[in-house]
Amino acid sequence: MATTFKPFSTLNFLASLLIILQCTTTLAQAPPPGPSGPTNITKILEKAGQFNTLIRLMKVTQMSDQIDTQLNNSNQGMTVFAPTDNAFASLKAGTLNSLSDQQKVSLLQFHVVPTYLTTSQLQTVSNPLRTQAGDTASNKFPLNVTTSGNQVNVSTGVVDTTVSNSIYTDGSLAVYQVDKVLLPMSLFGPPAPAPAPEPLKKKKSGAGDDVPATNDGSASADASDAIAFGSCFSGLFTGTVAFITALYL
Repeated sequence: MATTFKPFSTLNFLASLLIILQCTTTLAQAPPPGPSGPTNITKILEKAGQFNTLIRLMKVTQMSDQIDTQLNNSNQGMTVFAPTDNAFASLKAGTLNSLSDQQKVSLLQFHVVPTYLTTSQLQTVSNPLRTQAGDTASNKFPLNVTTSGNQVNVSTGVVDTTVSNSIYTDGSLAVYQVDKVLLPMSLFGPPAPAPAPEPLKKKKSGAGDDVPATNDGSASADASDAIAFGSCFSGLFTGTVAFITALYL
């Protein structure tokens, strides 16, 4: 039985060769998968978009470097509340420029919780929530987180807002979007009331007084005796002068 061979067309050969060459080139150019790099808060915010003002403030105050260092050198984790550009734009004109460098640092620290909190943990945290700004007293840096259904509310005593979006989470860093800048009481709250004036103290008698008072009244008696003696002496002197004058007349 004769075997029939089908001719292999030149066109099919060239097409196959082109596919092989293309696959070989793609494999040669594809870089091997590398390990994930260290956490970088700036890159996370840049990728999310609409956080340019926050990024600029973090760079100026070096807060971004501090956050990255802490995240990459500890297992404690961190939670960041990130205000959008619109949140900063809604502030009163000149608000940020009126702050000193240290106050800007405190403002950003007020947006950072030094522990990793998931959305479910935010619903059960104890208030006031401690931030990197420190003191949680009512007139300092109190941050209160409450929930209503699935909505997470954040209050500072100056502003109230909600967590509108979860931007990033990796088990050690959580970044949540807020639509208002979290203004702390210490920087933006009403001034503390002035202390009440102290009652006036009764003036004590000093050593320079003309007649020092004593309990038994001896000073007053001495003064009276001195006045009486002076009067008697004056009268006696006047009488003597008059008597001598009469003898010579």
